[in-house]
Amino acid sequence: MIRRVSSAAITLTCALLVAGCGYSPTPVPDPSVAPPAPPASAAPPVVCANPLQSYAPLATQPRPGQMPQGSTMAKILQRGRLIAGVSADTYLLAARNPINGQIEGFDIDMVKAIARAIFGDDKDRVTLRVISASDRIPVLQKHEVDIVARNMTINCTRWRDIAFSAEYYRSGQKLLVRKESKIRDLSTLASQRVCAPVGTSSIDNIVKLAPKAKPVTAANHTGCLVLFQQGKVDAITGDDTVLAGLASQDPYAVVLKGEPFTAEPYGIGVPADDVDMVRFINGVLADLRRDGGWQRSYDRWLGKTLGVGAKQPKAEYGRTR
Repeated sequence: MIRRVSSAAITLTCALLVAGCGYSPTPVPDPSVAPPAPPASAAPPVVCANPLQSYAPLATQPRPGQMPQGSTMAKILQRGRLIAGVSADTYLLAARNPINGQIEGFDIDMVKAIARAIFGDDKDRVTLRVISASDRIPVLQKHEVDIVARNMTINCTRWRDIAFSAEYYRSGQKLLVRKESKIRDLSTLASQRVCAPVGTSSIDNIVKLAPKAKPVTAANHTGCLVLFQQGKVDAITGDDTVLAGLASQDPYAVVLKGEPFTAEPYGIGVPADDVDMVRFINGVLADLRRDGGWQRSYDRWLGKTLGVGAKQPKAEYGRTR
């Protein structure tokens, strides 16, 4: 069912994204409508003593434009485009530039690096499919996309349904509040309305760590920001990368200082049966470490907000299924 978004909501969202409405942002679905449950996985049980352990890179990384016959990468090469599920409203990670209309950010740089490694040229070989947080696992299970690069936390529960690359970024969950708010930390959330996108580990963590808080869900963090601006929630929770982008769009919002209360290791999501693709991506991430590509992308998108000195996480391999 398609719901119409009021002109007031559109105007508000545009004002948050840029000081002048240069494009129409992704509509915010009714946060009270829960998404359909993902289909049950038919794959065998996944061993997950260590969720950060991924599949080792291929013994020899294929040369761009020369993918192994019959491989997942060869099918993508023949198609001519890599299909990636991404965000379009997560500022700094993956957001639409109101000037040129392109989706750009740190996560998009990771997608483009994978595409270059497959195709071996600088042409636009990527189809970006904008998805919500709750879409991430279903679109992979249905093979509607080749990969998902949408600030997705690696955990054992998700390993049951999909596969992950090695960790490519380490984030942590924090709180965004109004500058005059009396909320200081998790212990002061009793009776406070806290928003996070439906289908995320962020909302699950609030339920566990602040059981007296009142969790509220929206389709995405932009939806949470709209509710925050309307006074319908008292705080937004999520990864520090995401909250930094929201705070930069609202002069009355601030991300609480201090250590994050969770560790959020990001991985590239891949369909569970495309293990060769996971190995290939891990080879791409290893190359980004060696040639400095990861560091250049971090410094461009995240360094000014989250600080210099961050390094690409060390990859952990050894998974067999």
